[in-house]
Amino acid sequence: MASTEGMVPITRNFLASYYDKYPFPPLSDDVQLLCSQIRSLCSDLLSNLAPNEVESELLELADRSPPHKVDENIWRNREHMEEIVFLLERPHWPIMLRQKSRTELAELASFFDKLRGKFEKTFDMLLSFQAKNSERVFNIVMTYMPQDFRGTLIRQQRDRSERNKQAEVDSLVNSGGTIREKYALLWKQQMNRRIQLAQLGSATGVYKTIVKYLVGVPQVLLDFVKQINDDDGPMEEQRQRYGPPLYRLTSMVLSIRLFLSLYWRRFESRKLESDEISILEQAVNVYASELERFITLASEVFANSPFFISAEEAGAIDARKNDDFKEISIAAGKTYEVSLTVDSLNSYIAWDFALQGKLTLDIGFSVECINPSGKKTSILPYRRYEADQGNFCTCVAGNYKLIWDNTYSTFFKKALKYKVDCIPPVVEPAQSTAEMEG
Repeated sequence: MASTEGMVPITRNFLASYYDKYPFPPLSDDVQLLCSQIRSLCSDLLSNLAPNEVESELLELADRSPPHKVDENIWRNREHMEEIVFLLERPHWPIMLRQKSRTELAELASFFDKLRGKFEKTFDMLLSFQAKNSERVFNIVMTYMPQDFRGTLIRQQRDRSERNKQAEVDSLVNSGGTIREKYALLWKQQMNRRIQLAQLGSATGVYKTIVKYLVGVPQVLLDFVKQINDDDGPMEEQRQRYGPPLYRLTSMVLSIRLFLSLYWRRFESRKLESDEISILEQAVNVYASELERFITLASEVFANSPFFISAEEAGAIDARKNDDFKEISIAAGKTYEVSLTVDSLNSYIAWDFALQGKLTLDIGFSVECINPSGKKTSILPYRRYEADQGNFCTCVAGNYKLIWDNTYSTFFKKALKYKVDCIPPVVEPAQSTAEMEG
């Protein structure tokens, strides 16, 4: 049984420091472009035939923002992919495509088979990630449990509980339940696990004493499970840092699913042009590659993240994180600038910023210099970020501007937490003549 003496649950500030080691490079610009093109194709299909009830529900879902939870978005990506694979299975094709009596339809059938294979591979990758992560978390928890018959009983109880949950899902599917109903049940089971953990961690009085001393659960573990998933708890840092790109991929795969659903019903009256087929193929390829990139990083992040840290480390990180940071709100359509006047060469300008809040996705950021003669030079080209850290060495004296740009946003203000430092060059003390001669 691993020792928890002197340990405390990980904090949000610790995770912020830990996640700094694992930045996720921005999604490809193709994600936004292809999403827009797919939605445009959907609008064209709807002009051909009004949506039915099922399509209307899907349209309404596509128009809503994804939930502000990383794990829920992972489940939703999995659900949408399973729905797409279902649509792309040959028994669910439009009748004319199944017959594929004409050459062009045979080529189209081959294209959709290829798309199904791509989604099946990506789906399997996501399923494997979820299974491995779940097993890793359980195994870490078990290292802090008694390593005797009590630990064996806990493992047996967990295995029995998981079998019962799987039997519940199998029963639903075998009775004709839809994919949507299946994932509603899976998510309900996930939430029940979380609620039970929080209730366990919040236990008081005799029950807490029994849990701690008779069952052998360390108090620090109870504290961990009680607060880890709070709205403003440690996992909020994960949502802020890694949520936005995943949320966009959720919207992207939902757009692809929407398009296929609409197209299947309009197949006989609406022919896909070659450029439209190309857009769909690009969208699927970009989605699959970007999700794989996200899952690859997430696997590394989660695999190396601890549950507990020393109280001294937690205090030191909290002190560093709260040092000199400022918070501002940048209105939609506006910019915010920090100007630094630098009189000497070889100074260092450093920044550290992150967006706050649940709805903000990214903000434009750039750095420029205006020298004494008025010439403007770009130091860091404009790019959109959720968060960033960086620094550079000044090469000329002048006025340096760090610019956060929210002009592209029509409705949403951005809450920004930032710190900017200007570190002067280190000047070696001049040696006296006597020192030089000595």
